Amino acid sequence: MAVNDALSSLNGTGTTQTGGTGGTGGISGSDNEQRFLKLLVTQLNNQDPLNPMQNAELTSQLAQMSTVTGIEKLNATLSGLVNQTGTNQVLQAASLVGYNVLSPGNQIATTAPKEGEDPAPVPFAVQLPGTAGDVQVKIVDGAGRTVRTLELGSMPEGVNAVTWDGKADDGSVAPAGNYSFTVVASNDGAKVEATALTFAQVAAVKQGANGVQLELANGRSISLDDVRMYL
Repeated sequence: MAVNDALSSLNGTGTTQTGGTGGTGGISGSDNEQRFLKLLVTQLNNQDPLNPMQNAELTSQLAQMSTVTGIEKLNATLSGLVNQTGTNQVLQAASLVGYNVLSPGNQIATTAPKEGEDPAPVPFAVQLPGTAGDVQVKIVDGAGRTVRTLELGSMPEGVNAVTWDGKADDGSVAPAGNYSFTVVASNDGAKVEATALTFAQVAAVKQGANGVQLELANGRSISLDDVRMYL
């Protein structure tokens, strides 16, 4: 009686098992290799001398085992790379703690100036997907009132730095506190989608379900991909 081929004996059914219910579900790749080699040697020793295994058949079985082993090693390598990438992202993000990062958002704040001094300028930015011939920014207080309107004129594509001097439209110093701003941009009468960007200090880093998250001093959480620049 002919001996079953080594790979079929190894897999139990002649088909490579990929799930947890197959005959080799609890066997490692190295154990599979050892079993395969033992079965192959047994098959060669017990083959019919009048009908020996052909070179093509032997090569095919070796190639199949090599493919299975290669896939297992590839999966292990990919898993290692994923873990390493996650670790590298955490380390990269941790280096930003204490820095001010620019990310999507429209919340800004002012502090009360010392007597006789001008308020500290408030930096933020506007990101444009293309050139805008006219850009307008409105600074709004907590009650929804427009405190200051900035006519910024033309701006190029990309991230454009903007500074508010902390004053209202009438030239008076705006009360210290939290504000928000809106951006309206257009080019030749067509609306240009603008993204508001603000600075905030990175207070901490955490690994969340959605990847590495930066905890900002203003209470917001952003992903590492949200960072446009840091200072």
